[in-house]
Amino acid sequence: MSDDAAWEDLRARVEAWIADDPDPETAEELRELLRLAQLSPDVAEGAEPDLEQLTVQRTADQARRELADRFSGLLQFGTAGLRGAIAGGPHRMNRAVVIRAAAGLADFLLGELDGLTPPPRVVVGYDARRKSEQFALDTAAVMTAVGIEVLLLPRPLPTPLLAFSVRRFAADAGVMVTASHNPPQDNGYKVYLGGRVVTDSGQGAQIVPPADAAIAAEIARVPSVASVPRAVRGWTVLGDDVVDAYVEATLGLADATSRAVAGDLRIVLTPLHGVGGAVAQRVLAEAGFTDVLVVPEQAQPDARFPTVAFPNPEEPGAIDLALGLAADEGADLVIALDPDADRCAVAVRDPRAHTYRGPDTAAADGWRMLHGDETGALLGQAVAERLATEGRPEKAAFASSIVSSRQLAEIARAAGVRHVQTLTGFKWLSRVDGLVFGYEEALGYCVAPGTVRDKDGISAALLVAGLAARLKASGRTLVDALDDLARTHGLYLTGQVSARFEDLAQIPATVARVREQPPTTLAGAAVTRVVDLARGTDEERGGLPPTEGLRLDAEDGTRVVVRPSGTEPKVKCYLEVVEPVLPDADEAAVGEARHHARERLDAVAADVRAALGL
Repeated sequence: MSDDAAWEDLRARVEAWIADDPDPETAEELRELLRLAQLSPDVAEGAEPDLEQLTVQRTADQARRELADRFSGLLQFGTAGLRGAIAGGPHRMNRAVVIRAAAGLADFLLGELDGLTPPPRVVVGYDARRKSEQFALDTAAVMTAVGIEVLLLPRPLPTPLLAFSVRRFAADAGVMVTASHNPPQDNGYKVYLGGRVVTDSGQGAQIVPPADAAIAAEIARVPSVASVPRAVRGWTVLGDDVVDAYVEATLGLADATSRAVAGDLRIVLTPLHGVGGAVAQRVLAEAGFTDVLVVPEQAQPDARFPTVAFPNPEEPGAIDLALGLAADEGADLVIALDPDADRCAVAVRDPRAHTYRGPDTAAADGWRMLHGDETGALLGQAVAERLATEGRPEKAAFASSIVSSRQLAEIARAAGVRHVQTLTGFKWLSRVDGLVFGYEEALGYCVAPGTVRDKDGISAALLVAGLAARLKASGRTLVDALDDLARTHGLYLTGQVSARFEDLAQIPATVARVREQPPTTLAGAAVTRVVDLARGTDEERGGLPPTEGLRLDAEDGTRVVVRPSGTEPKVKCYLEVVEPVLPDADEAAVGEARHHARERLDAVAADVRAALGL
């Protein structure tokens, strides 16, 4: 197809989409792009264009490229549902795309439950991002119009509350409109299945294959927004009793010992401009944590996320305000939730992290954020101790992902609990049979799978606060508890190396290059095994389905997992070293082991960067 013919085809598709767009804002946005794309500088034949004419041409070219990207296909629906920048066009998040997605999901549910009564039931929730409420209302309107019962959460609320509601109301599906910790310009559409559609241990969890592909196929069959009926009323807006029920269920994690000493713990909390602040404060307060300071600049939901470059607790600078408040107020613990409150970051004052770099900062005073694997180990140990007291349920299992630390497996073994390794993502972790605790290193923790079959930052925060309070009552800290784990199981230290690519084709090429020419040593230790994860692996651990990536095992216990990111244009490498620690090692000896492990991890990172060509 010639350039002119390709442009005419694109222009026709843009005009057809505009005519079908239910949102005047995105329709006008596309009209303006189309106008700019059709600009043509008036250059006399044989003359050289001047600066103004060149600027007009560049503007037109940029507009055409932008339109070509927006119309490169329908935004892909996968196991994460939908996620993308809010803008007009099929390859963006907007009302037209959401209405099509809701229609496809509705057709899938009606097909799955064909002939059964009552009709499908769906719970719909939303956060405080741009257009979230509108996307939720569009979903309710589409599903109500075809006879599906829709229960709409009463206001912007955390993702864990939606996951809780799917199970509480025995819903056949749940929809959460959120982009979690993505940049401010994004939004997303997350789908859960339960009720009569999924009846095994994955009931109420996020979708996995083949359901994602089946829903995507139904979405692809929707010819236009105009063809989708939408009701103007008929759904049920739930009351605040659903929040009350979630809070009550979560409070079941607070034991009597923690409640008795909770008031002595000073906590700094930040919801990072998200929707978790009020619910988290209520849960903590009703569990006895009355000394909670909320970062004022980040307390209220704000779709602009004005105080952070990237609203993810893992990103540099995201929790600096919380750490500063903690240092100023002499806090014992910092808890940071991501914007939809399904992730929880924990920061503590660690004397060994004291630095002279940057005077008068929280970091200089020793404040640091715990790595997700450190928090996962602490929570796993806390759950193991609770099971020892309350009794272990039949088939009880701990679960962690292939990129998370192996320390949880050691904690489970010592507790007599089965450990299951899964692919990355809570869509896999949360459906492990007999799950009592699961986590992955990206700050996701499932501590109450009976009520929330997903990661839940609020319940994790409550469990961490309880542990910190009990430790403080005995004159100890979370850092001391980490040292105890090192004495019992060895010191596990994890880190990450990542490479971002503008050219997406370089991502599989980079993984393939490391697969073909893996490093022969990691920090001086010989690599004894290279496991191609794309073939399905680890039969001795129960077996894993194929996933893109590979694992390197070294003779000293060092492990590296290399895989493409599922959400970003990156290749990510997850590093872990294990340093032996004597059971009776004193604080200085544990500190020395931690220092040596850090040196080894840095050396491994250097070898991995070399292997990636960085």
